[in-house]
Amino acid sequence: MALSLYNTLSRRKEPFAPIDAANVRMYVCGPTVYDFAHIGNARPVIVFDVLYRLLRHIYGADHVTYVRNITDVDDKINARALRDFPGLPLNDAIARVTEKTASQFHSDVKALGCLEPTHEPRATDNIAQMIAIITTLVAKSHAYRTAGEVLFDTASMPEYGRLSRRNLDEQQAGARVVVDAHKKNPGDFVLWKLSSADEPGWESPWGRGRPGWHIECSAMSERYLGPVFDIHGGGLDLIFPHHENEIAQSRCAHGTDVMANVWMHNGFLEVEGQKMSKSLGNFVTINELLATEKFGGRRWPGEVLRLAMLMTHYRQPIDWTVRTLASAKRELESYACKISGKELDWFRLAVDRGDTPPPSPELVEALADDINTPAALTLLRKHAKAADSDWKAARLLLADSSYLGVLSDDTIFAHLSGGLAGNISSDLVLTTNNEIELLRVAILNRDSRGVNAISNTLFEKGLRIRGHARGHILLEQLSVPEDGQIVTLIAARLAARKAKNFKESDRIRDELTAMGIALKDSKDPVTGEIVTTWEVAR
Repeated sequence: MALSLYNTLSRRKEPFAPIDAANVRMYVCGPTVYDFAHIGNARPVIVFDVLYRLLRHIYGADHVTYVRNITDVDDKINARALRDFPGLPLNDAIARVTEKTASQFHSDVKALGCLEPTHEPRATDNIAQMIAIITTLVAKSHAYRTAGEVLFDTASMPEYGRLSRRNLDEQQAGARVVVDAHKKNPGDFVLWKLSSADEPGWESPWGRGRPGWHIECSAMSERYLGPVFDIHGGGLDLIFPHHENEIAQSRCAHGTDVMANVWMHNGFLEVEGQKMSKSLGNFVTINELLATEKFGGRRWPGEVLRLAMLMTHYRQPIDWTVRTLASAKRELESYACKISGKELDWFRLAVDRGDTPPPSPELVEALADDINTPAALTLLRKHAKAADSDWKAARLLLADSSYLGVLSDDTIFAHLSGGLAGNISSDLVLTTNNEIELLRVAILNRDSRGVNAISNTLFEKGLRIRGHARGHILLEQLSVPEDGQIVTLIAARLAARKAKNFKESDRIRDELTAMGIALKDSKDPVTGEIVTTWEVAR
């Protein structure tokens, strides 16, 4: 299987060739545990989990090493500890903060269906490795000591700025670095800084202190993956200064041409079309989405969050909206309804034998093209469409959706159970109980004529059947938007078609479909113009 990945370093998609196919190595920047992870933090976790699964499939599970770190020493952590635990000694308060937030992070990413990395090192367990790298940089004249700090000399590295494609003259100080007169260059960044008596600190050749942010990842990646490894991943916001500075430290310390052969970055995330920020009131954590009704008035299962994230290619910006989550939820419910007990029994028996059904070659091919998850989801929808009449398609749907981490035998009936009470008002349930029971009997007896007749009756009462499996019925209460809103959207779609803006036209059609509206296009026999009619989708 030919795997191609977009390399930020070269700005192009390239065939992936591991340094050692027996040990493919990947490092991804993990959380700084001063607060619960927000939904933007979830994107690299999910993206690189998919890549991890793909690498394991291609090279073998025992031949892939995935490292995702935890930053547990940082001035933001110190500030949070002082705020939340003012009565405790700082180090004790820091321990409370990092223990709570790291534990929540692990719970969150597990709910998102992510595999555990091979190693998850903490910065505080790798101080000796950081000191060793800094010592080497000083000895090689790539770093200097000044005003109680050790700084990296950016001018000592001719290729500094290669990843971000910034000239040295354009560099600004990196995060956690203050521009002071004691710096040789404005872009020089801190490797080590002194700690006060009540701040966390470790003994070093330069006094008791703590590391800068960037040196932490250089030390942890080198310890677990070596001075040069295959893939380094993270968010687009980390290209500069963090990843640029990692490269500078590692290359200069080890005398290598590269730190990692492939640099991969996922795109930014907005919430309902705006940059996420606490000041705008749209800051939302993974835990809030999973456990509270803060976003869209409901709780969202982890696999719904994962599917919604995978609907957009990882390098593209993503707009996190209630509508997207609702669409993902409906899609997962429809998948669940396509899978019968026979498929579940087949899958479970295989898992019990230690022989998990593999993904289809078509799914692997889609993901091997720079993790093209939208193409992979198109394939899942194809399986789902064919599953009604083809048990092989239902098995492919289960195997492929499980491989992507969006659906498994354990979660299928979680999507079906409670669907009735969750989607339908109690009054409507009482008035349709008889029809629902008759529908259940008709389904179990495979009475297609009876199913259609009862479906029509329920539809007239405002209920639509989303699917059924093994006696479980998933119903949805129709919520039709105002006619004026539909007419406005249809007019906008026709205008987009006329302007040959087919991307916008398709987007509006998808929006109407998500609202439960089915469109039908035809030509006016007199004018030849496209005329669109609509109805509530059954």
